[in-house]
Parts: sequence; C-alpha cells; structure tokens
Amino acid sequence: MTVTIVNYGMGNLRSVQNAFSVLGVHSQIVEDPEAIASSKRLVLPGVGSFARAMNNIGKRGLDAAIHKAVDGGATVLGICLGMQLLASEGEEDGISSGLGLIPGRVVRMQPEGGLKIPHIGFNTLNCQPHHGGLFNGLERNSDFYFIHAFSFVPDDRQSVIGTSEYGSEVVCAVRKDRVLGVQFHPEKSQNNGLRLLRNFLECFRAAARPRHG
Repeated sequence: MTVTIVNYGMGNLRSVQNAFSVLGVHSQIVEDPEAIASSKRLVLPGVGSFARAMNNIGKRGLDAAIHKAVDGGATVLGICLGMQLLASEGEEDGISSGLGLIPGRVVRMQPEGGLKIPHIGFNTLNCQPHHGGLFNGLERNSDFYFIHAFSFVPDDRQSVIGTSEYGSEVVCAVRKDRVLGVQFHPEKSQNNGLRLLRNFLECFRAAARPRHG
C-alpha cells in the first residue's frame, strides 16, 4: 500500500510522511497531477491561508486531479487546512471556492467566553457513531492536537463525524463517502493520531465504484 501526500506548496508534509513511516507504511510526496489522479489513497495536509492554498492548487492543476482520483474510487483524508479545502468555499483572505467534495463553508471561529484565536493545543474529540471506523480503538474523550482560527460548517449535518468544544461546538471531523477530513493534526497527536491514521488505511481499504453523472 502506498499513500500519496499531495504537495501544493503548503503544509507539514514531512511530519505526515514520518507518521506513516512509524506505521511501516510507504508514502510519497507528490505534486504531479497525473500521479495524483491515478492514486487510490490521498492525504491532503496543509497549514496556512485557504485562499492561498486554493490558488496554489489551481495553478498546479491539482483540483482536477483530486476530483479525478475521487471519481475513480480513491479515499481522501484532509488534515487541518486540508480538511477545510474539502468545503465549497472559505472566507479566509476573501471568499474563495474550495474543492467542493463536502458541501459547506469555512468561517472564522468566534468562540464564546473570550477564548483566544487561534485555537492551539490538545482538545477532546467527541466522535459520532457514523464515523465509518475512523475512530475505532480510541478511548472515549481522546485528545488530539489543534491549531486553527477557522472552522468548517457543513451544509449537511450528517457530514459531521466528530466535534470538539472551544467556547462553542467546533466541527473537527467530516466525512462524505470516501472523503474524510480532520481539523486536528494526527501526526502531532501521539498514539491517538497514529491509531487514526492506521484506521484510515484499514477501514476504507475496499475500492469504491467510480461515480457517474
């Protein structure tokens, strides 16, 4: 099994690759659209601005490549900014279109109680029962490492598979079919993060039929 880590010029690519190495899984950092389009397991990491990220993705032709991979049955995991890019649009640095793989909008966090933005540090995951196995084997109230100032608001509440609390509820994990996203950083979340990455590899192994229409 080979995991393709999408390189669009932003993100902690080596940290993600190192986490897969700890699991004994081969991964490759790729920016070639054709290689991405033919991949069956994609990871989309990212740190930084939504608008800049989508600009980079568009310039490199990676948006079409990612969609082609998904249409061909690939499984995708977005991490932090990578999760946000799965949305229809984001408002960071102006309104920008996202990949549109999970309909929704990315907005600036406005936590109650005067909590600081960005949200930085470990926080507790509240997972939903329809997570499809992404959180298998994790203890209830497991902690993961966060750093973000914007949050994903899906159009369909059924897309939400995990939340956390930071002044108010924050969507921290989403899923639509074989496209998944987590707001936290599994590669910085010690054993819990490694378990989640292993689940991503094991629980979504079977190839899906290509979408039509």
